Amino acid sequence: MKKVLAIVREECFTMIKDALSDIGYPGMTVTDVKGHGNQKGSTEHWRGRTYKTDYIKKIQLEIVVPDDEVEKIVQCIVKEAQTGNIGDGKIFISPIEDVIRIRTGDRGENAI
Repeated sequence: MKKVLAIVREECFTMIKDALSDIGYPGMTVTDVKGHGNQKGSTEHWRGRTYKTDYIKKIQLEIVVPDDEVEKIVQCIVKEAQTGNIGDGKIFISPIEDVIRIRTGDRGENAI
């Protein structure tokens, strides 16, 4: 099993969520996050003044999937989130040792 953690633009979230649901993955953990990568924030204009925003709002998605489903999930997220501009986000993939469904006690892939 693997955990796919994606940090994406807020405006892409609904399209990603719908696309993942369409391919059979409606379950995920979603967190509002702030941060910056290579772009080092952004510049905003308000009432004639310029402000530097160090941290940009993003959405973090976490999905635990069987090993053989990882590439399908990654390609789905990339397809919906990619604009070609700086700040599109990142995807991290890490191994998951075990999963336990608290309600039933199921373990491993049966608990996903």
